[in-house]
Amino acid sequence: MTAIIGILHPGVMGLSVAASAQNSGCTVYWASEGRSPQTAERAARINLLDAGSLAMLCQTCSVILSVCPPAAAEAQANEVLAQGFRGLYVDMNAIAPQRVLRIAGTMAAHGTRFVSGSIIGGPAWQPNTTWLYLSGKDAQTVADFFKSGPLETEVLGEDITKATSLKMCFAAYSKGTTALLSAVMAAAESLNVRQDLERQWSRNGSPFAEESAKNVQQVTAKAWRFSGEMEEIAATLGGAGLPAGFHLAAAELYQRLAGFKGADPLPPLEDVLAALIHKSDSSSLKTTD
Repeated sequence: MTAIIGILHPGVMGLSVAASAQNSGCTVYWASEGRSPQTAERAARINLLDAGSLAMLCQTCSVILSVCPPAAAEAQANEVLAQGFRGLYVDMNAIAPQRVLRIAGTMAAHGTRFVSGSIIGGPAWQPNTTWLYLSGKDAQTVADFFKSGPLETEVLGEDITKATSLKMCFAAYSKGTTALLSAVMAAAESLNVRQDLERQWSRNGSPFAEESAKNVQQVTAKAWRFSGEMEEIAATLGGAGLPAGFHLAAAELYQRLAGFKGADPLPPLEDVLAALIHKSDSSSLKTTD
């Protein structure tokens, strides 16, 4: 199925989503107003058409895809509605089911069709690596926009919360455990036992110590974005009757790494651990009698 689609916005992930839509015969626009030169360079890389402004994008396109940081998702949806958009709006962001329901309700009140989507995997440049899960009455229509790949799609049904609920549960583990690992390594550094911990992890030839260090370094470039995602996961778990505290702590850990946004090459492990550690007023551990 072909369509005239607007992408908000062609970041690293959004660009690959737009490319898959182009591969399937869709015409894809973006809006350059207020965007960075880096975003413009990405858009030019795959020949996206420039609508100029958000208002013109909403007038030109019958479908709007939103791929943005979680904290901006709801405001972005409201801005699109404010432009009078009454087509099909697809939210592909890592947001809690509660937020999806709010956006869906607002869209319905304005007569705008809405589909919830969630992306699992990195930028979709190779087949069978990245999946777009979709839920809502028009989910299959959206899936057809990407039928030629390489972005893979799966429709989860009409329950508008299913796609984002899956994403939240998946990322709660994959990104939550990386946050936990970062905290453990930073604590070991602060307590002067990191080398001892790494030696224990390496017993019997295990590569876990080396892999752990690499994971902590690699997460730095996207930590600024993961912070908001952890807050959405905390809300998701809370809404499901589970403690939210673990992922709120993960959000704080990722926020401490926000200064490494886009880091290339990877920062030294020692610098990452130093950024994670917030010293208390006392430099020594206190004991109670």
